[in-house]
Amino acid sequence: MKIVLAPDSFKGSLTAAQVCAALEAGIRIEAPGAEVLCVPMADGGEGTVQSLIDGLGGRFVTCKAEDPLGRCREAVYGLTDNGTAVIEMAQASGLLLLKDEERNPLITSTYGTGQLIKDALDRGARKFIIGIGGSATNDGGVGMAQALGYRFLDLSGDELSHGGGALADIERIDASYADARLNESIFTVACDVDNPLTGPRGASRVFGPQKGATPEMALALDRALGRLAERIAGDLGIDVADIPGAGAAGGLGAGGVAFLGAELKKGVDIVIDATGLKDKINGADLVITGEGRTDSQTLGGKTIFGVAELAESLDVPAIVISGSLADGADELLEHGVILLYAIMEDGITLKEAMRDGAELLAGKSAQALRDFTRQRERQI
Repeated sequence: MKIVLAPDSFKGSLTAAQVCAALEAGIRIEAPGAEVLCVPMADGGEGTVQSLIDGLGGRFVTCKAEDPLGRCREAVYGLTDNGTAVIEMAQASGLLLLKDEERNPLITSTYGTGQLIKDALDRGARKFIIGIGGSATNDGGVGMAQALGYRFLDLSGDELSHGGGALADIERIDASYADARLNESIFTVACDVDNPLTGPRGASRVFGPQKGATPEMALALDRALGRLAERIAGDLGIDVADIPGAGAAGGLGAGGVAFLGAELKKGVDIVIDATGLKDKINGADLVITGEGRTDSQTLGGKTIFGVAELAESLDVPAIVISGSLADGADELLEHGVILLYAIMEDGITLKEAMRDGAELLAGKSAQALRDFTRQRERQI
């Protein structure tokens, strides 16, 4: 029997690799001779670096980078054994790096994200996977581009200051000093929303408030991103205004396309491709996946939905074992999932689930394999 384990992390409790190990421990109880392939997964957000380093091998790199307000901090990214840099922009430009009273997308910048990219270029990376969830910024990726040599000039020919508010004064984008190594590199940006850059569904008006924008500020930022789109079209010849996902991470989706030549893809699809999950699932008897909480949002493109859809396309049954199951989880049964389990059953509290997660997961995977085997025997 060949079983593929492809879970996400259980945030705050277990990494995806630790979840894999716990699931495998349960499987070994029921089927000690089974072929088990462990493929730690993620969807482009928090945990993507850990997942890909665990799955592909590699190392973590620490370097100095500016936080959204320009303060120097240490940030971490990954370099896989195949030479791919895996960067989570939230490490340098994330909302969680700021106190509530510091949130102000008029002045926060993605400059630190650009510093992470430059450090990886210096270390020889020419292939990049960038997760852009959790941003504190609304600068269209201009700060990132400034760190990589792009110049953004106002009417007087002076360089713009950092932050989303400054974009209103852009008169010209000068790419002549951009790092030449960008043209030698391939960038893939994990983008799980389809919001355009501007307008009622754009970056500023939809996501700006959670970053500290007032309604008036959101409208000003929306106009500023519109100005940025005009100059990107005029000076770089790239139309980013209506690209689905351009508005992700305060317009960093658009900036990735314009300044890095990036492709925007769903985060889980990026990880599936990077780990070769399709080839590993092909011909398997069973796939087991899971996450901390499975609910209606899972079907919006999160890890286990992507894994389940892939397994279904290869005619391989999938089982979900999560921390908890909430409304909407049973919709996965229409997408190739045959059984659903939660470790927070039978009176298990959240505290107990967090404390004893590995042991509880092992027990559930053993139970799941027993149920699957019985179900398959009945079908023969």
